[in-house]
Amino acid sequence: MSGGVSVLTLSGRAVLPVIPDLARLRVEVFREWPYLYDGDLDYERRYLAKYADLDGATIVVARDGERVVGASTALPLATAEAAMQKPFRDAGLGVADWYYFGESVLDRAYRGRGLGVAFFAGREARARELGYRRTTFCAVQRPADHPLKPADYVPLDAFWTKRGYARRDELVASFDWQDIDQPGETSHPMVFWTRELPPG
Repeated sequence: MSGGVSVLTLSGRAVLPVIPDLARLRVEVFREWPYLYDGDLDYERRYLAKYADLDGATIVVARDGERVVGASTALPLATAEAAMQKPFRDAGLGVADWYYFGESVLDRAYRGRGLGVAFFAGREARARELGYRRTTFCAVQRPADHPLKPADYVPLDAFWTKRGYARRDELVASFDWQDIDQPGETSHPMVFWTRELPPG
């Protein structure tokens, strides 16, 4: 429990019941800075459905009662999209060695309660369970002077560093999506962060 909210680690067919709520939450949260994603519920449902079938895929879910208020995803990097693997292959890093942490989303009302730490802890525990010692995630990069950047925005770099992750500027992927202020899809650089998990 974290502030009255339960955190569960789900895999396989157990993820299916949470997909509708999680798809809705992803569309809502990803409209915010820095993603600014003009999302689509049908696409999100299809995207999340793969977590029920992929070996090693995980969704860590935060619930307040029966309501899904947050979640984070993870899967072996070797089963991720080719574009996600490319920076590692180009750098001569074996993709089979890495457990990839996907996106985390959390209802605004539940932020600041330690759930971000719980999401990392849950995914790292799952990585260890599957035999991985190297974990990674990537974060979108936006211009500092972007017109939609909130004046009070605080980057998560310090939080990630405290969790033991190091920014790897040489590992950069590129993904296309439509921003809320754009007429169509544009390319977005995503910089990876990595960690070697300690024994335990």
